[in-house]
Amino acid sequence: MKILVSADMEGATGVTWPRDVLPGTPEWERCRALFTSDVNAAALGFYDAGATQVVVNEAHWTMRNLLLEELDARVEMLTGRHKSLSMVEGVQYGDVDGVAFVGYHTGAGAEGVLAHTYLANSITGVWLNGLRASEGLLNAHVVAEYGVPVILVTGDDLTCVDAAAYAPDARTVAVKDHVSRYAAICRTPTRTAADIRAAAAEAAPLAVRYEPVRGGPFAVEVEFDAEHLSLAATVVPGVERRGERRVGYTSGTMYEGIRTFKAVTTVVSAAVEEQYG
Repeated sequence: MKILVSADMEGATGVTWPRDVLPGTPEWERCRALFTSDVNAAALGFYDAGATQVVVNEAHWTMRNLLLEELDARVEMLTGRHKSLSMVEGVQYGDVDGVAFVGYHTGAGAEGVLAHTYLANSITGVWLNGLRASEGLLNAHVVAEYGVPVILVTGDDLTCVDAAAYAPDARTVAVKDHVSRYAAICRTPTRTAADIRAAAAEAAPLAVRYEPVRGGPFAVEVEFDAEHLSLAATVVPGVERRGERRVGYTSGTMYEGIRTFKAVTTVVSAAVEEQYG
């Protein structure tokens, strides 16, 4: 049994503030240990239930946040940029039986602690075939094309609600309860580690590959907080304006869809000015 852990940081234990996840800040240094604890707990739970291999794919910001030396000796970690499938890199090789989304969060424009989709700001909403899309929803459609189920999701309580829409059979763990985008009622790392480990062990039997799902075409729309960003995004082939601050495109597969989305966010982030956004 091989498990791929896609590890994001905004949904980690104790994280509530931008500086908690911004590389280089003292707050980030502190929260790296909390983030690592969540990931390690998931790995230990999967091993408890018979997993033979757990690979952790770093999925936050620079993708260099986890403390490798604090992970169980059996864990392997894919760290750094750039990767073909970004947050779910590794699922495409045909040997992954289940995927865990650890430290995930809700999407841009939705309620949730540090809610966003790919870009911390600038994007005010993403829709996939008409449904508001979190990173979890987008990535779930990607892994489905490889016949791999999402079996565990951790984050705030609203992330667990979001997960029910795209991975209804997955086990979920709320490590904190949303109060506002920058505030939450947090459980201690001792408690969340125990909860995540238990949930991962319970989720492990769900790690059974199935026939790949070809669910396309996928219509993606992205809304920005400034007009010039929608214009910038049309540099990406196939992306067209759907309004002053909105663009859209259609992809035959989610593999193509997520790669186009990554291109859009890369171009848009380069078009953001320091003062006027």
